[in-house]
Amino acid sequence: MSETMKLVFERSVPGRIGFSLPEKDVPETNLEDIFSASYIRSEKADLPELSELEIMRHYTELSNHNFGVDSGFYPLGSCTMKYNPKINEKVARFPGFANIHPYQPESSVQGAMALLYDLQTSLVEITGMDEVTLQPAAGAQGEWTGLMLIRAYHEANGDTKRTKVIIPDSAHGTNPASATVAGFEVVTVKSNEKGLVDVEDLRTVVGDDTAALMLTNPNTLGLFEKDIVEIAEIIHAAGGKLYYDGANLNAIMSKVRPGDMGFDVVHLNLHKTFTGPHGGGGPGSGPIGIKKDLIPFLPTPVLTKEEGGYTFDYNYPQSIGRVKPYYGNFGINVRAYTYIRTMGPDGLKKVTEYAVLNANYMMRRLEKAFDLPFDQVCKHEFVLSGNRQKKLGVRTTDIAKRLLDHNFHPPTVYFPLIVEEAMMIEPTETESKETLDKFIDTMLQIAEEAENDPEIVQEAPHATYVKRLDETRAARKPVLRYQK
Repeated sequence: MSETMKLVFERSVPGRIGFSLPEKDVPETNLEDIFSASYIRSEKADLPELSELEIMRHYTELSNHNFGVDSGFYPLGSCTMKYNPKINEKVARFPGFANIHPYQPESSVQGAMALLYDLQTSLVEITGMDEVTLQPAAGAQGEWTGLMLIRAYHEANGDTKRTKVIIPDSAHGTNPASATVAGFEVVTVKSNEKGLVDVEDLRTVVGDDTAALMLTNPNTLGLFEKDIVEIAEIIHAAGGKLYYDGANLNAIMSKVRPGDMGFDVVHLNLHKTFTGPHGGGGPGSGPIGIKKDLIPFLPTPVLTKEEGGYTFDYNYPQSIGRVKPYYGNFGINVRAYTYIRTMGPDGLKKVTEYAVLNANYMMRRLEKAFDLPFDQVCKHEFVLSGNRQKKLGVRTTDIAKRLLDHNFHPPTVYFPLIVEEAMMIEPTETESKETLDKFIDTMLQIAEEAENDPEIVQEAPHATYVKRLDETRAARKPVLRYQK
């Protein structure tokens, strides 16, 4: 461990000061008059004593050890971890956006409301829906919000027996979680040998108790559901609604629209497809688009345009209620709007084309060294299997750890669950061919190591600051504070 990296407690030297506070300009206060004795320290807190320079160097070096999309390739399948253009950050910092407050009078934030309204209009066009709300804070909340609209719709029609949501066995994990939180029972529909929804199995599980089918297209394997029109007809004939998980919209943007496929609800991940910052738990933005028969149930307020300007409309008696304060994460919405306006319709179409091209290029170059469960044209992402390497004693986890030695973030591993030893890779459209080739060459090298020198893969990573962790223990029993 470098001198700079030593914990601030270990570097502490009595008498060093890293701050300077102004003299008090308020009267002295007797703490006993405010707090009970049990809340008052009898001695000073044992805090580290360091200079400002030492503190700055410590945290700057720590920050340099973080991995992010600005520092390296991040092929995290299903998460669309693509570059965030810096013009987005510049626009989000315009004083008229950065310095306003959500509780200001509507008359004083008409420009911000105009931006939000234009963003809604753009998302309506991109998705083929009739209305959009920007309220949900992230994709999972967008899922839940969409399902609550579907639930409210059925209940308003007196159709309370619709308690089940159908979800493919390849689906994102948030889908069954969101359905359960929304009060539904989850029913699984199987995938066929091509990795697509088994239409015949769908016919057996759909019924008069079906509230909705949750689906993404292309699906989580990166494959386009070619039977989507038939699937929509089956669900609608049974009286259910079709829900679109927008995590994979990057694969079809400006090429085909969920609304034209027959979807009734769609959630979007603005922090994925539309280049908001992503990772570290947020911030996110998960707007939902809906068809007209669900509009009465939208969360309030609803942003509308009137002759005199823009306003928030609360007059929705069947609304499911507010789902997020301040009408969503405004800063992320500004970034998404900037991205859409910067790219334009032709640019968004190019995004899709290059995302699909990059994924297919990588898939075909890697198929000779790894198993390819579904050998067909993919969309924006693809899934490999490490079964061939597993027979040599090298697991997918080992491959992921070995990638860290080459400064690559690993792809999503062990998901989707229907593929054994899965590696789910999404290159996105923003990576250059040189970066893709370097990643591919590294993967081929690791495959060769698995055959000729498996221990170097099994014991990876070798070049990171922290070696392989007990991940189960770290998740269940994390050490969250410094102990001498």
